[in-house]
Amino acid sequence: MAKHVGTIRWLVITAAAALAACGSPENGSAGADDGSGEAAVLNLYSSRHYQTDEAFYEAFTEQTGIRIQRVEAKGDELIERLNSEGAQSPADVFVTVDAGRLWRAEQAGLFAPVASETLDEKIPAHLRHPDGLWYGFSTRARMIFYDKTRIDPAGLNDYESLADPRWKGEVCIRSSGNIYNLSLLASIIAHSGIESAEDWAAGVVANMARPPQGGDTDQIKAVAAGECGIAVANSYYFARLLASTDPADTAVVEKLGWIFPNQDNRGTHVNVSGAGMVRGAPHPEAARKFLEYLATEEAQRWFAEGNNEYPVTDVSPDNPALEAMGPFKSDKLNVAELGTHQAEAQRVFDRAGWR
Repeated sequence: MAKHVGTIRWLVITAAAALAACGSPENGSAGADDGSGEAAVLNLYSSRHYQTDEAFYEAFTEQTGIRIQRVEAKGDELIERLNSEGAQSPADVFVTVDAGRLWRAEQAGLFAPVASETLDEKIPAHLRHPDGLWYGFSTRARMIFYDKTRIDPAGLNDYESLADPRWKGEVCIRSSGNIYNLSLLASIIAHSGIESAEDWAAGVVANMARPPQGGDTDQIKAVAAGECGIAVANSYYFARLLASTDPADTAVVEKLGWIFPNQDNRGTHVNVSGAGMVRGAPHPEAARKFLEYLATEEAQRWFAEGNNEYPVTDVSPDNPALEAMGPFKSDKLNVAELGTHQAEAQRVFDRAGWR
């Protein structure tokens, strides 16, 4: 696209990256006091690996004087580490993607509830834990993409249509163990029940163009390459392609149409990138301030303009890619329910032969 998303802000990010290199988190009280009686430091365990996040880390430090120290790894690896560290963990806040992983951390007893009128006011109820154990700070939609040259989009109005026999040999989608697909199937179970979920999973398996492989972007590119006619992927992966100036990415976009499913009923399945305060956090006041910062207009714009995610608060980000994709109605199912149906979803996938 002609306008590159976030061009000016990248100057800030470059400087931030040099200042925010990962360090070993600490329990100690070294450093200035933030006014609450605790050290001005925040130990952050994060599975977000997006360069643009560096900018709002720096902005938070500039506004509060609280220095951020990070440990970064995959979400499940961090959950395992927190479990291993137990009461001795230096972590204050755990950040990860997908409500399914937040649920895993919740089930492990890793979160402490946060009492915050600010968060309760700004974050919609369906995008946060009912008891304040964690909050969603950005969303991504699970979309359907199709080959414009030979697929009639009128037959792809919803997720359920992916199981229609007319699409035999056309569907590209990730593995059953992928957290995005587990959460999608969990939402189907929550809305329609286990029998409908069983039928859907079996129908999609019958329609697969190839065994599940690769990530979300691979599914999108497979449609453009003619390997399949239909793909399922999260919105921000496609938005990256829309915003890219690489001719190869532009060529992919030109071949594709996109659909926000279930607009005539429950709405498109959305998931969150979220965070919560770790139980026993040595710096609870810093943790609360950081979580509240993620709900500010500044941080919400960073999520949208820097990483093509949808903000959860009422802000209007300047992101041409998201604008080009258009508005949509999202599913208002409380995302906390996605975790409660996760194990059941995996069993359904297994019975359907979805690898």
